[in-house]
Amino acid sequence: MPKRTGGNGEHVVTMREVAKAAGVSIKTVSNVINDYEFVSQATRDKVNKAIAELGYTVNVSARNLRRGQTGIIGLAIPDLQMPYFAQLSSLVIEEAKKVGLRVIVEPTQYSRDGELEALHGSQQTMIDGLIYSPLELGQDDVEQLKVDYPLVLVGERIFTDQVDHIATENVEGAKRATQYLLTTGCRRVAVVGVHPGEKVGSAALRYQGYLEALEEAGVEFDDRLVVESGMWHRSDGVRAMNALLDSGVEVDGVVALNDMLASGVMHAIQMHGLHIPDDISVVGFDNSDDSQYLSPALTSIAPGLEAVARLSLKVLKERIDGRDPNADKPGEKVFRKVASSLVVRQSTKLPIDSLVL
Repeated sequence: MPKRTGGNGEHVVTMREVAKAAGVSIKTVSNVINDYEFVSQATRDKVNKAIAELGYTVNVSARNLRRGQTGIIGLAIPDLQMPYFAQLSSLVIEEAKKVGLRVIVEPTQYSRDGELEALHGSQQTMIDGLIYSPLELGQDDVEQLKVDYPLVLVGERIFTDQVDHIATENVEGAKRATQYLLTTGCRRVAVVGVHPGEKVGSAALRYQGYLEALEEAGVEFDDRLVVESGMWHRSDGVRAMNALLDSGVEVDGVVALNDMLASGVMHAIQMHGLHIPDDISVVGFDNSDDSQYLSPALTSIAPGLEAVARLSLKVLKERIDGRDPNADKPGEKVFRKVASSLVVRQSTKLPIDSLVL
């Protein structure tokens, strides 16, 4: 049998050659490439090693043509300038490449029309499925999610059992951030970034976590320490913290509902001649790439974006391929909440009980 060659005359490695090198069947190689779960790790390692050594690449176009697929998925997010969404996009693209998919990223620009267009627009004929992170749609818009293609919901604006959903620990994360400030001796902890009237969404859930931490610690709630901000950019953090400091309300700690707000909060504190964390401690949320390079480096909640990207891509790919991703409850939609963690840096003091007297 003659060897296959590419357009430039170079030898094209086939699945048969990979199977021979790994000592397995062609079907097993196919199962590994398509990430079927019933393959042992030892076999998977052998096949992946052979793929790497031989330089085998999946012929995505041919495979998709056979399946009636485009090999392209969509990712609809509010904004590419916000570090959270930029990082999520990068991680989704990275995960997609591992399974031979390309990603079209569509920023919806904080627009309800943009979010509806991402769901129902003509571009849907170009993609096999969509990872969808809305901010303007809400719980009353569940019916809009009834689409005829695989859809994975990301975020906390809408909760429904009608679509697969990967969520993060917003309540738990903000509660953990507030509790940490309390263990360092803070008692006048402000929260910056609350959305007035919001019942469902990241802001509402993170505010709930803040309130729960105060209540459980027996710390009196002071509504003067609740600072609203419709948007969560750095300039909003500066404006919000300036207003709080200029009001004369005593504050010794701040939970900012994202890292961009926290960056602005820190700038305002320093411009008022105060020191972080000696005068005021600051905790952010998202653990964005820039948080470690602020001065001082920002303590922040890491929401587990790597897991969000990995799980959302895995669920979407299995739906595209006609497989049920919900092994625990076959036939039902997937709901996963990714664990968060606190990354402690220099913008907060050490817990009191850890200090050596």
